[in-house]
Amino acid sequence: MIANALQDLKQRSKVLINRYLMNNSDIHMIYVLLDGVGDLPHPDLDGKTPLESANTPILDKIASNGSSGEVISVGKGIAPESDIAVFNMLGYKFEHADYAGRGVIEAIGVGIDFKDGDLALRGNYSTLNEKEVITDRRAGRQIEKEDADGIAKELENKIKFSLPDTKIVVSPTIGHRVTVRIRASAKKLSARITNTDPAYSNIGGMGVAKAVGEFLKIEKCLPLEDKEESKLTANLVNEFSEQSIKIMKNSEINKKRKEQNKKQLSCILLRDAGNKYPDVVPINEKHEMKFSCIVDMPVELGISEVLKMEAFEAGGLTDYEEKAKVAAKAMETQNAIYVHLKGPDEFGHDGDAIGKMKNIEEIDQRFFKTLVENIDSNKVAIIISADHSTPCINKGHSDDPVPVVVSADFIKNDGTTRMTEEQAKKGSIGLLQGSEVVTKSLELIRSQIKPNH
Repeated sequence: MIANALQDLKQRSKVLINRYLMNNSDIHMIYVLLDGVGDLPHPDLDGKTPLESANTPILDKIASNGSSGEVISVGKGIAPESDIAVFNMLGYKFEHADYAGRGVIEAIGVGIDFKDGDLALRGNYSTLNEKEVITDRRAGRQIEKEDADGIAKELENKIKFSLPDTKIVVSPTIGHRVTVRIRASAKKLSARITNTDPAYSNIGGMGVAKAVGEFLKIEKCLPLEDKEESKLTANLVNEFSEQSIKIMKNSEINKKRKEQNKKQLSCILLRDAGNKYPDVVPINEKHEMKFSCIVDMPVELGISEVLKMEAFEAGGLTDYEEKAKVAAKAMETQNAIYVHLKGPDEFGHDGDAIGKMKNIEEIDQRFFKTLVENIDSNKVAIIISADHSTPCINKGHSDDPVPVVVSADFIKNDGTTRMTEEQAKKGSIGLLQGSEVVTKSLELIRSQIKPNH
């Protein structure tokens, strides 16, 4: 009997110890993803990457006060889009068939009425020449809201589908970005269709960047299954594409843009179809902590909504000081805050290595300098990584590993002194999958945090 009682006590003690070790309520961390910051050596930077070339005294200090490693955000051989990459970097790994698709995530992010059976797609306003060859996938990137909204309304009013009572919502978001929702009242639409955007493949709802040349044309949408739903949906998407090209060509808005020597809004390239609302464990439940965010883009806002993650207001895309101050202040009420900083990714897409380097330097001085001035690094850990690499020589996303740094006064330095691709290879954290970053960082923090810190 005594032996049984001792065994029971031992078992109870083990459970309590495990619960204590897994308790994240005493941890405070600021988790920063630098969009597309990873890169490859570039001739304009004497064979260095933008991170290696940049003068980043604050990032260097943070790296010297912690440990480093590498991350493959989604998987080897997968050049991911931002949506699936961010989900992974927050600890969510989807099988292809389980993923709702970026179209759905963005629709949720911009507040479009969406329900299961609708079709949601991410779109780009793009520019075509007279032979309908794509000359700019982003129509100059910076598009006046008045023009973007005006074209969208024309499409909503003028497109007529062959399937009766089919309705469309065209919602411009930021710059060239558009979200499209198609609803057929009598039919459930399918996500098993191909993209019309030639730069991306649709693998079970997951968008993957393709290696493409200079000669691109809008692609015909094809069903990926020999089913009525897929065939019907592909047909509706093709009707949208064909009619929208004609409507946009004759639009008074585009005639005015031509007079002003601005790029034409010639078509909308569509990708990442989805037809169901995501079913995921809320992030606070998953990581057992109050996890919030500072995000700007529709896709990230959609992710925060899906994961039931409180989003803090912190100015516009480049209000870096404000974002740093809000993140630091959030540590009074939250255990963790995820901050997504735009900038490096766009320079990567434009192939501008020098611009990317300067943007990293700007983030170092405006965001990270403000952040370290407003937190107690003996109590708050900083985790810095990226959602993916966007090498300037590729002008697109790649599967190359990105650095990760976990830093605080109580984290033992592993000899790394900078956040760069090369130093990340030497770090003690090693090579992680994106879905492991949060849990591995928490394990590292828990293992080295001082009691009652």
